[in-house]
Amino acid sequence: MILSATNQNRLDTFWDYCLEHQYFNIGYPESADFDYSTLYRFFNFSLNNCGDWQESSNYALNSFDFEKEVMKYYADLFQIPFKESWGYVTNGGTEGNMFGCYLARELFPNATLYYSKETHYSVVKIAKLLRMKSCIIECLDNGEIDTDDLIQKIEGNKDRNPIIFANIGTTMSGAVDNIKAIKQRLKQIGIERQDFYLHADAALSGMILPFVDNPQPFSFADGVDSICLSGHKMIGSPIPCGIVVAKRVNVDRISVDVDYISARDQTISGSRNGHSVLMMWAAINSRSSQQWQQRIQHCLQMAQYAVDKFQAAGVPAWRNPNSITVVFPCPSEEVWRKHHLAVSEPNAHLITTAHHKDTQKIDILITDVIADQQDVITDQQTTPKRFAYS
Repeated sequence: MILSATNQNRLDTFWDYCLEHQYFNIGYPESADFDYSTLYRFFNFSLNNCGDWQESSNYALNSFDFEKEVMKYYADLFQIPFKESWGYVTNGGTEGNMFGCYLARELFPNATLYYSKETHYSVVKIAKLLRMKSCIIECLDNGEIDTDDLIQKIEGNKDRNPIIFANIGTTMSGAVDNIKAIKQRLKQIGIERQDFYLHADAALSGMILPFVDNPQPFSFADGVDSICLSGHKMIGSPIPCGIVVAKRVNVDRISVDVDYISARDQTISGSRNGHSVLMMWAAINSRSSQQWQQRIQHCLQMAQYAVDKFQAAGVPAWRNPNSITVVFPCPSEEVWRKHHLAVSEPNAHLITTAHHKDTQKIDILITDVIADQQDVITDQQTTPKRFAYS
């Protein structure tokens, strides 16, 4: 490939920009401490994982053998026998969520999809694309789904086969919906386990909860029917990707034979990135379970450090159990733009992913937030009060 001097200069300028902003994302859950240099040589090939990795394909350049090992790892991690599961490496969390909802719709075609106000925005377009009836549920103060409101709306809709979209770590506050309570409450109103579908969106926390001492319920052993996570979040990847795992008996409903590749396909996307499969395989094989635990503990300790430092300065910051998301009052636009924070009034958050090896960026952000808060207080004190006269 030969580029003009102008275009080469554009790439060089973009390279410098990327280097400068490589670790910018204290407000977003991407781990940037990855190194996949051993895989660079495979970018000489068009690796396309079209179809089912468990079958041979007429398309020779795929990474199916590696994908099988990735899915075996996540079946074990999410506590389902490998032979009873099926899943694949997706293009990201949204595809994983759509796959779970698609399976649910095929199982219960006339059911309603229930999700909380704190659910990732992808659920709205998924419901539209799949033409599913949907219902929004209220949340508790910490971002967790309000099970009272959930049950009230299921009963109000007279829905005997509800589809529950559970958050295993909400986007803004890292809240984990109480799967155990949801199952108990459904049973109390006469809806047995086989009569509803529960999908778990574990985009960030899917690589946190398996490695902590007291995780909230999140796995197949706890009652989920499908679960997905993002590969570019806690794991880290230069290419957005994800993993979805489901019960094989439900996946078989959507499988189709594709004659020209001599294989079956039950994925959403069809052609899939074989390179991201290699990255996920390398990531899970480069760290032991103990090393993953240490990685997660470091992130959790950094999050608690941020909470403690905020609170010591009078800023009411907090985090949910087993969450690396620290929530605090939204600062001025100048501050949140400077630090590339995710904001949703009245709150902002920081996320202590693994590339934050020390507290430097956290300290700078907290200093700016504290100074910003003091500026607001000063402005309020110096602004002349207006009185209404009758």
